[in-house]
Amino acid sequence: MDRFTEKLEQYAELVVKVGVNIQKGQVLRLQAPIEAAEFARLIVQKAYQAGAKYVDIDWEDEASTRLRYEYASEDTFDYYPDFKAEALEKLAEEGGAVMHIKVPDPELYRGIDASYVARSNKAAAAARKGYQQYVRSNKLSWCLIKAPTRAWADKVFSDLPEQQRIDAMWETIFQMNRVGEGDAVENWHRHIDTLKDMQTRLNDKNYKSLHYRAPGTDLKVELAPNHLWLGGGDTNQSGVYFVANMPTEEVYTMPNRTGVNGTVTSTMPLNLNGLLVEKLSLTFENGRVVDFDAESGREHLESLLDTDEGAQYLGEVALVPHNSPISQLNRIFYNTGIDENASCHFALGSCYPVNMKGGTELTQDELRTRGGNTSLTHVDFMVGSDQLDIDGELQDGSVEAVFRAGQWTI
Repeated sequence: MDRFTEKLEQYAELVVKVGVNIQKGQVLRLQAPIEAAEFARLIVQKAYQAGAKYVDIDWEDEASTRLRYEYASEDTFDYYPDFKAEALEKLAEEGGAVMHIKVPDPELYRGIDASYVARSNKAAAAARKGYQQYVRSNKLSWCLIKAPTRAWADKVFSDLPEQQRIDAMWETIFQMNRVGEGDAVENWHRHIDTLKDMQTRLNDKNYKSLHYRAPGTDLKVELAPNHLWLGGGDTNQSGVYFVANMPTEEVYTMPNRTGVNGTVTSTMPLNLNGLLVEKLSLTFENGRVVDFDAESGREHLESLLDTDEGAQYLGEVALVPHNSPISQLNRIFYNTGIDENASCHFALGSCYPVNMKGGTELTQDELRTRGGNTSLTHVDFMVGSDQLDIDGELQDGSVEAVFRAGQWTI
């Protein structure tokens, strides 16, 4: 077995055993781009070897997706098949697991009317609302992972000769997932322990608010009462530990829905599933976005904010030091699942109920009453840099440094 094949085997085993942590007799649904077919089949093999009862592959083809927006009737963009949403919800109800190789082409919708894509995304989110409750409450095991596609590799590694880009992307994915040096599963267990240690420190601090300052950013974010910091992974309703994002370098919690004031400016491009937004800025008053702009893709940002009322409020605050392994790669990946782990970030839209004590037992109305945000969407955007300072206000009103020049101080 050559070195690349060995790493590929390790990676597939890692996402099955640590990512979704498949259990004997469990059903796995794998969403995969057809370009990643070879790797997807390896995941299927590892899942069955781990005891999966059945693996269902939902193949994705971005070229076909774009054809819809080019040729379908405009009045069809508010449609999403009920049977697809019902299948996902049924899978969650029966204790299945979901893995998604999520690598959208950053330029997929270039030249397409942004409103068509926004309407389609909103229709899908509305139809899948029940399923998303399972996901955001971590009631089922789910995991987002990465594998190269030609369009993505060409965007990220445009500085390399074309024939080298896919290989470069694979090696980078292996590196950021701790594959190739020793036992990848053991490497991840140690990494999770490190994130859990920071999670414990932050929960012990129990900050009342965080104050962010950087070029273009002066923002105070109150944290929800009874908030909980999480990092690494979580347990599903059956008590099985899983890791929802691979790679992951963040610790994250729930902001108070109406307690965000000031202005924040992004530090990385945002890929909205094929719609690119660069250098966005948001101004908040009492939690709500009251002004916004972007150097490019402003219309895509506007469509996101128009999804519903909750899209205009924050649902997540996440901390990542500027010296994280992914940040040290010194490359923008145009993929939120990676870029968010190189940078402190926020998310517009729905909170994760798991970030509040007893949050998963609350209704949507109860969650909002206690400071959480609800929405059809959840979109992360990056704000971290080596110029970011964060102060934490403790419950007694005293203030201490949390980040200086993008690094932890606690």
